[in-house]
Amino acid sequence: MKAYQHQIQYYETDRMGITHHSNYIRFMEEARTDLLIQLGYPYDRLESEGIISPVTAVAADYKATSTFGDVLTITTKVVLVKAAKLVLDYQMVNQDGVLVFKGHSEHGFLDKNGKFVSLKKQNPDFYQVLVNQLEEDRHV
Repeated sequence: MKAYQHQIQYYETDRMGITHHSNYIRFMEEARTDLLIQLGYPYDRLESEGIISPVTAVAADYKATSTFGDVLTITTKVVLVKAAKLVLDYQMVNQDGVLVFKGHSEHGFLDKNGKFVSLKKQNPDFYQVLVNQLEEDRHV
């Protein structure tokens, strides 16, 4: 998969000129959305097929600061796929190759009524795409 890039905007920084910590969670979401597009299953497609995928957990590990104008390259890897759970890891590196952030997110799969579903049964094609990506990411 192609890594996602995000350029830090002025409004994403705080009074000290450093990217506000809350923005990294947004950057994870941007990268996750991009990953799904690359896999051929953007959120709008999943939702039209009756699948909602809420975030159930997030972890953030801040390694270095970033500032206005920095370009973060965000690598997203699939680390676990189960019938009703998806786990992703993220790494953000700046334009100088410095590791800025490591993150982790967990996601469930629900139907439109908010009930957990087995992705393996409800949407086996998407489930298989995720399993294939998991295998690819393990070998990178």
